[in-house]
Amino acid sequence: MHFVLTVIGAPDSRLLDASLIDAVLTALGEAGAAHASPSWLDPGRALEVAIESALPKSAEAAVRERLRGTPVDVVVLPAKNRRKVLLVADMESTIIAEELLDEMAETMGIRDRIAAITARSMAGELDFEAAIRERMRLLFGLPAATLDRMLERITLNPGARTLVQTMRAHGAHTALVSGGFTHFTEAVMERCGFHEAHGNRLILDNGALTGEVAAPILGPSSKREILQALCEARRQAPEAACAVGDGSNDVPMIQLAGLGVAYRAKSILRRAAKVAVEHGDLTAILYLQGYRREDFVD
Repeated sequence: MHFVLTVIGAPDSRLLDASLIDAVLTALGEAGAAHASPSWLDPGRALEVAIESALPKSAEAAVRERLRGTPVDVVVLPAKNRRKVLLVADMESTIIAEELLDEMAETMGIRDRIAAITARSMAGELDFEAAIRERMRLLFGLPAATLDRMLERITLNPGARTLVQTMRAHGAHTALVSGGFTHFTEAVMERCGFHEAHGNRLILDNGALTGEVAAPILGPSSKREILQALCEARRQAPEAACAVGDGSNDVPMIQLAGLGVAYRAKSILRRAAKVAVEHGDLTAILYLQGYRREDFVD
């Protein structure tokens, strides 16, 4: 069997029952895909089925159509080399729940103005570098003490720490790569256990933001370059890497990685990515690699 179909439900949903499994197998049969017996990765929440198909994406589409309306993620991936040796993750709206420039703007009463620019940038409607410079100019004078207080408000998305800790425990190198700021990436790196973090640097003067960002600005091409460099340093092809993100600035690294995941993402990234997770939490990325619940490190 050369491919694996993975079906993942929302956290704590336990939607995967006998009737759903029957629907999956029926859809595979109708799509002309030979299959092995299903195997539980997490009873009621995640299962996998080894399949043989000349048209694996057609088999995936058939299962997704049969399960339409059921909050599950359906993905078909090659069975070979499923477990990745490198994880590169975006931070904002991926590893953490917040868009921190929007949160910074909240403290100055201009959240709507900044959030509108953020939304257009993440949707690919604005150049990333121009958008970050425009937003930073609006934040001129924000006290550094406010940034420190914001660290207490950052919330990890469900499954974030488990994703990082599990891959790390099984030998993968983990990197947080963000168009956000090192003031926050370093804190999130520590909370999740990433090996390293990359971000943009704020410029401060007399304890307040100057409205400028230190060059060079880490943007979409930089994320791809960092992923490539991390692979080369480990003598690995990009096929051995997993990348996850949510917006347009993640497209280059998602397309380069062997397992590029659009996580609850903007439409521009969902269209570009081969894999999308809409219902599972970040541990879905572990199930896609064949990890079972008992393998998780929380």
